[in-house]
Amino acid sequence: MPMTTHPAVEDFLAMVNTRDADRVDTHCTIGHIDHNPVVPDGREANRTFWKGVFAAFPDITATAKDLVISGDRVAGRFEYVGTHQGEFLGIPATHRTVRIHSIDIWRLEDGLFAEHWDQTNLFEVLQELKSAAVPA
Repeated sequence: MPMTTHPAVEDFLAMVNTRDADRVDTHCTIGHIDHNPVVPDGREANRTFWKGVFAAFPDITATAKDLVISGDRVAGRFEYVGTHQGEFLGIPATHRTVRIHSIDIWRLEDGLFAEHWDQTNLFEVLQELKSAAVPA
């Protein structure tokens, strides 16, 4: 059975997979609220965050594993895979391939993401990158 989809999620995945942070405009509201402590609120902050991700992981790809749509909410499980080729959250390039897993919930307004919550394995990924970045 094909997975349920939503245009904003499809555009989000296209943004990540083409590494085009300017596509934030096509799936996030201007006043986008992000409950992730690493990403400030607002469309511009979201764009800046993704530009940093794309600089650190220039080959990153994203895949939706599950998606549930109910009323003004979209929830999904996602996997991101990329090679750490630039500084990320203060950690210099390690050239390691990482897998970031997330569970995301978005609240929609007029078909765009207006608010976002997520849970990721980012702490685990950062520990792996930090241990790889320590000189031998």
